[in-house]
Amino acid sequence: MDKAQIISKVQQAGVVGAGGAGFPTHVKLDAQVERVLANGASCEPLLMSDPYLMEAMPEKVLAGVRLAMAATGAGEGLVCLKGKHDHAMASLRQAVSQNGDGLGVFELGDFYPAGDEQVLVYEVTGRVVPEGGIPLMVGAVVSNVESLINLAEAMEDKPVTHRYLTVGGEVARPMVTRVPIGVSLQEVIDQAGGPTMDGCRILVGGPMMGAVAADSAAPVTKTTSGVILLPAGHNVVADKSKDLDRVRNLARVACCQCTRCTDLCPRNLLGHGLYPHKIMRQLGAQGGPNLELQVDALICSECGICEKFACPMQLAPREINAAIKQQLMAQGIKRGEPRVEYRPSTFRQYRKIPTSHLMERLRVTRYDVHPPFVEYQGSPREVRIPLKQHLGAPAQAVVSPGDQVRAGQVIGEIPEGSLGARVHASIAGSVTAVDDAVTIAASKEV
Repeated sequence: MDKAQIISKVQQAGVVGAGGAGFPTHVKLDAQVERVLANGASCEPLLMSDPYLMEAMPEKVLAGVRLAMAATGAGEGLVCLKGKHDHAMASLRQAVSQNGDGLGVFELGDFYPAGDEQVLVYEVTGRVVPEGGIPLMVGAVVSNVESLINLAEAMEDKPVTHRYLTVGGEVARPMVTRVPIGVSLQEVIDQAGGPTMDGCRILVGGPMMGAVAADSAAPVTKTTSGVILLPAGHNVVADKSKDLDRVRNLARVACCQCTRCTDLCPRNLLGHGLYPHKIMRQLGAQGGPNLELQVDALICSECGICEKFACPMQLAPREINAAIKQQLMAQGIKRGEPRVEYRPSTFRQYRKIPTSHLMERLRVTRYDVHPPFVEYQGSPREVRIPLKQHLGAPAQAVVSPGDQVRAGQVIGEIPEGSLGARVHASIAGSVTAVDDAVTIAASKEV
């Protein structure tokens, strides 16, 4: 199968990045690179679906890598995962040994954020992705292992209708499971036996970069990597629920300019010009915000080390950076051209954050389990499938209320001339509403 055919099938299947912002995979593959890196780092504490996929489906992961190599002309494909995932490592090494032409396995250390694509690229290649840039600029394409499985299934004309995710925290039966896109978070929690205590809050994603869900009726999307229940008073929940104005005011009066946020910043350690302590300092400067410093927030990965691990005052540089980024992007303000040369810090190797230390600081060690895979037993009566589950423009609905749809049918199409991804029905049924999502009431297959 040639490049054009692969990209076409991936686009038709609606494959997007499963590990982050949901960048449309068909666009990512339309490039020429030296190597493809399968991101199986699973660096967010508590999230275990990627290790499961690499252990249970190594051939499918490698099939996706080979297809990505064929599309991009890459001569090498590496599956990158932490050595601590020994069962997944063994499965992959065996699969590579049986049919490993151009394929390999790269062992990562157990640190956070090993899965940040710019950190991953440097670990594997020794090359620094330019500030605000993408791995393509240094000859690489990085794709999450679930995205690569979806890529392989796209060749069989199977669209993305389900999502593997971790269900953990204060649930009766922690698990990795596969659910239809559009089911509610509450249904996922019920699948895991429900909460073990009253008053829990739902964390969508991991404790570092995830968000607290406002409503248990919110749907699972293509980028939902985890559903974690935590007590309402847990520090992770409290930090993610702070009022932004209060966060800013605390920074103005309490930041002592110790520079620890900068010293441990993964992007700064790569040589990027990001200095979180300087951004914090300018909040209280006379004459108002310093735009020259604020634009540096645009290259922040929002990994959260600055506020969840580094800051001795328990301030929130990440939240401030994120708010500044949103404001600047809304105004169309961009950072200047990136530098050509970068010098990673000589202290970088010693300032990596061990995952075990991070979990202790987050107080989530008790939830650190290797949960089993459990088949989804539910039969959702309804799914609500957002038309925007990806980076770029929302898909345009191609169905209307009253339409009958089958599982796998296209319900949202990419707007002409836009960056986007197709959206498909995850169950068969009747369309009951179309707004920023398509709601489908279940029925028999049509």
